[in-house]
Amino acid sequence: MSSDFAGLGLSNTSLRTLEHIGYLQPSPIQAAFIPVALTGRDCIGQARTGTGKTAAFILPILEQLDDGDKYVQAIVLAPTRELSEQVSGESRRLADGTKFGFATIVGGRPIGPQIDALENGAQIVVGTPGRVIDLINRRALKLGRISAAVLDEADRMLDIGFRPDIERILRACPEKRQTLLLSATMPAPVERLARRYMTDPLRVDLSEDQVVVETIEQYYVTVDPHRKSSLLVKVLQQERPQQVLIFTRTKRGAENLHRRFAGKLNKVAMIHGDLPQRKRDQVIRNLRSGGIRMLIATDVVGRGIDISGISHIVNYDVPEYCDDYIHRVGRTGRMCSDTSGRAITFVTKDQGEHLTSIEKRINTMLPEYRVNGFDAFESGPRRVHVNELLKSNPVDNLDDFGAM
Repeated sequence: MSSDFAGLGLSNTSLRTLEHIGYLQPSPIQAAFIPVALTGRDCIGQARTGTGKTAAFILPILEQLDDGDKYVQAIVLAPTRELSEQVSGESRRLADGTKFGFATIVGGRPIGPQIDALENGAQIVVGTPGRVIDLINRRALKLGRISAAVLDEADRMLDIGFRPDIERILRACPEKRQTLLLSATMPAPVERLARRYMTDPLRVDLSEDQVVVETIEQYYVTVDPHRKSSLLVKVLQQERPQQVLIFTRTKRGAENLHRRFAGKLNKVAMIHGDLPQRKRDQVIRNLRSGGIRMLIATDVVGRGIDISGISHIVNYDVPEYCDDYIHRVGRTGRMCSDTSGRAITFVTKDQGEHLTSIEKRINTMLPEYRVNGFDAFESGPRRVHVNELLKSNPVDNLDDFGAM
């Protein structure tokens, strides 16, 4: 694989743009994926979010399409509105120096401007399957001349239940097209989707397991269920995170945890799928600007968060599925970070099998995390709540855990 972008077969226009925005060397997925995609062949890329997947698929598309033809030539599907907008923004940056028009087609946004973008001749559409189907039904989006279709984070789209929409969208595209599929994991449903809608794809497999182990320090800590919130306070005091993302399994779990901390610490927020879109947008903006230091999130929404400042992940609840663990810890240890991120998983005594399954999935044994001056298990019936712990260990706000 080439160690610089010039060796990947990209045009001078793309190389100048990459240099201008400060992309000096390709990431592993870019170095492996771009030369294959430039040939027009179907390709599967396995790599986690944050490794440069957007550039890996959008640069070859920009090279092969015609920015003079004012009709939709490429479509990129992503699982969430947040991720779609991130992909669209990055794609526009990479398309600087070309005349390509983009349309970002997502729910939670006014549909009128999206229709206008299509009518004005957008050649590249980035969006969520639900809104794409809506605009197809309205006859505002026509896919009959598509040359390239991209399924970004295909595993998560199937997890959410978008398979019928994805299949309908792909069937609306010409059979003779290039299909690119990007996924952090390759469970059986993704494999079946690829076999059905891709033609002899080449698979670029950058082992997720190796990436996670190399870039993220991962630990587990065993704790009584009713002492988890107190343990979280001690972990924050000990780790002093730049920004921390706390994962819970359920919306109710996120709300309960947020309720325990919101009145005691500043710069704490929560995000889950049932929050109004405007509120979710505001939370993400505040997180990006540093106005939020601790964000409590569920898996579905957390998957759309791509923030370079996140230094720590705490799995407050063990994820139900091993692949969800990979997606969660992929939020930290960003490829542009100067230091490794840390992921700490809280495990109760009856969740040993869950921990073992995770360790098998990532092919490594997690070391135990030690918390100074805290007993994670209680011999008597008395419970120490987060309010009491914060009172005995005063913390005015999350800035006390470390400077930004």
